[in-house]
Amino acid sequence: MLRLRGRLGNLDGNRAEEPELNMAPLIDMVFILLIFFLVTTTFVREAGVEVQRPQAATAATKAKGALMIALAADGRIYIERRQVDLRSVRGLVERFLAEDPEGAVIIAADKKTLTGRTIAVLDQCRLAGARDVAVAAKKQGT
Repeated sequence: MLRLRGRLGNLDGNRAEEPELNMAPLIDMVFILLIFFLVTTTFVREAGVEVQRPQAATAATKAKGALMIALAADGRIYIERRQVDLRSVRGLVERFLAEDPEGAVIIAADKKTLTGRTIAVLDQCRLAGARDVAVAAKKQGT
């Protein structure tokens, strides 16, 4: 028997199946994109204390992932929102570099911090193997 189908279904009165939209591939693509962005995103690790940075004419922005070490005016050291001792700076920097060998270390010292304290933290970072260590400053005029 020959059956003719129109837009609304078969000519014998039976309705045709409704088209169905499969959402599984769309959901898979969303998860793949989410994973891609999580893997390729670099995070700046906050130091945990607000410091008044000195100004410098040559100040530049760091684009890649970095470990931020903050030195308060009274010499306290903060890494990842926790106050740490000078002796533990080296181990924390080594752990950071094990996770991200190309990562930078940024020392954000308050402008009232003693230079000797800043140099001691810088020395611990170098002893930990950090090759890219910078001291944070504000661009002049900002």
